[in-house]
Amino acid sequence: MNDKALTYTSSAGTKEGTVILKLVGPLTLGNMFTLQNDLRAMKPACLIVDMTDVNYMDSAGLGVLMNAFVAADDGNRKFLLAGVNQRIMSLLEMTKVDQVLKLFPSVEAAEAS
Repeated sequence: MNDKALTYTSSAGTKEGTVILKLVGPLTLGNMFTLQNDLRAMKPACLIVDMTDVNYMDSAGLGVLMNAFVAADDGNRKFLLAGVNQRIMSLLEMTKVDQVLKLFPSVEAAEAS
């Protein structure tokens, strides 16, 4: 599971300045570096990360998301997570970052916020 590729695509959201980044596959130390670099370059007013098709995330993957959240917050931009499964939600709850990150059940719910 950990050696599978992570792929992602970005698309414009329904609102001006919103970008949806759809991740597919596990988000782990072995495959996070390209995503990390791309997230650093992305600076939309609102970035929604669609995690619907992410089946597993390790602590390194969590670090990538937290770094992106902090950078967005520092730049007065929104960083939202959508479609997090129960396995990943358990990691977010255990590390208490569920109280920091803005989580939504779907991309539609995130966009509506």
